Amino acid sequence: MRKKLLSTIILMSCMLHLLHAQELAATITIQSSKVDNQVDPKIFPQLQIQLKDFINQRKWSNDAFSNEEKIDCSFYITIETVVAPGIYDAKLSIVSNRPIHNASYSSSVLNMQDAKFTFKYQLSQPIEFNENRIQGADPLESNLTATIAYYIYIILGLDYDSFSPKAGMPYFNKALNIVYNAPEGSGISGWKSYDGQRNRYILIDNLTKSGNDKVHDVIYSYYREGLDQMTEKPELAKSNILNALINLQDMNEGAVSGMLIPIIIQAKFSEIVGIFSNSDKATRKQLITTLSSLDIANINKYKEKLE
Repeated sequence: MRKKLLSTIILMSCMLHLLHAQELAATITIQSSKVDNQVDPKIFPQLQIQLKDFINQRKWSNDAFSNEEKIDCSFYITIETVVAPGIYDAKLSIVSNRPIHNASYSSSVLNMQDAKFTFKYQLSQPIEFNENRIQGADPLESNLTATIAYYIYIILGLDYDSFSPKAGMPYFNKALNIVYNAPEGSGISGWKSYDGQRNRYILIDNLTKSGNDKVHDVIYSYYREGLDQMTEKPELAKSNILNALINLQDMNEGAVSGMLIPIIIQAKFSEIVGIFSNSDKATRKQLITTLSSLDIANINKYKEKLE
């Protein structure tokens, strides 16, 4: 009886843990070699630990994720300069990956850099984020967690989109809410439409603007109807991937912001070449034509591998 009761308790505990399981399996790397001689050596190791806990231990959605379902992602923070004691200019690189159904590899979903990341952090500073008070008491302190939370919602939105049509919109809307209520102050940038040609405002505007609905279909078609079908229905999968890229080309020619499309196509060279290297000549020719406007930087490499 005790064994049966114990087993029931263990099962219920496991189920309760699953119901509250977090969504992300993130790694955090802080590169501070440029400023190490200007700061307390304990600062960035402590920040790295706190950010890892902030990202991985907080619930960002209402869904339950098993360990196998957690989203593999990485945040790389490169400290560029010390603006003032405890205030830093940095670059933030964000990468997220998605496992492919019936395959032993993952595909990159997001791979981008945010070059305008300024924040305040001091030893023993709590890492806090309140969606109802994003500005916080100190804008530069709040800019740290607001920026990280923004990209977490971008990661979640893209991942959900890749499994179900437009399923990422609730998370894109959360990122949009952060933009609308973002910290403001000296040195803070990236949240306004006029903060350069690549910024957080433009990215989320492109992902939520009604005229850009097709981008969510492209993401779904490329991953769920394409990559996930490669093992069981390879020809159908290739057709769906090619159509997704053609639709992306149509968006590109429709004057969609130059920021969104490079993010989607970023780091896809090896993957696309691997998928289409054995396709017929007509398909490869169509693919090269399509990629000529989507991935100009790599088009010569595509031609070398696919022509």
